[in-house]
Amino acid sequence: MAEPLLRADSLTRRFGGLTAVGGVSLALRVGELHAVIGTNGAGKSTLINMLSGELAATDGRIALAGVDVTAWSQPRRARAGIGRSYQRTTIFPPLSVFENTRLCAQAALQRPFHLWQPAAHCAKSCAVASQALAAAGLAAFADHTAGLLSHGQQRQLEIAMCLATAPRVLLLDEPLAGMGAEETERMLALLQNLKREHAVLLVEHDMDAVFRVADMITVMVNGEVIASDAPEVIRTHPEVLVAYLGEDHG
Repeated sequence: MAEPLLRADSLTRRFGGLTAVGGVSLALRVGELHAVIGTNGAGKSTLINMLSGELAATDGRIALAGVDVTAWSQPRRARAGIGRSYQRTTIFPPLSVFENTRLCAQAALQRPFHLWQPAAHCAKSCAVASQALAAAGLAAFADHTAGLLSHGQQRQLEIAMCLATAPRVLLLDEPLAGMGAEETERMLALLQNLKREHAVLLVEHDMDAVFRVADMITVMVNGEVIASDAPEVIRTHPEVLVAYLGEDHG
């Protein structure tokens, strides 16, 4: 088994007397899609926020490629290769699909000594943006206005924007939310492609989709992990059946 690219050990986050995440450990590997599931309030988004650096951990350790990044800021982690998407759409609706993606590439490829050149003419950021759109399946929509895309296409665009920052780790927070069947199929195919070159953590409520694409599943209840294993094990795990999936889940 490959070494983890991103590892969390005993991650804990407290808000006063409330423990939102308590002692969570997991490992993300390139070529593997690791899903985190749990009911609302289980601590899934708080976990992603700690991994991405948007929330500091109260206790525990986070390592990226063996380097301790626990104290690193979110921008520093992003530059090191930790990318994420959000539950809510974060695109720039008036801009084109290409420009949305190019702006993200530009942020990752800053050129402080080229102030006299228009950023939009940067060949490297334009090339990276085109590659990201192709990877996300949106090359044909590059000139379209982002706000006029379908909901599913907007979620694809968010992933393209993330890919434009050259991440090694992808933290995806409910990318399938609100999608119809056809859009879901496109996103699942995209996720399967992304894991070939990235370590992917997926937070998702669509259980059918999770069991189709996940290589590993971690189940959280009240901020703690009650099970973490392969999908076929999780599907029949007694505690999971009672606490989350329901005893009649088959």
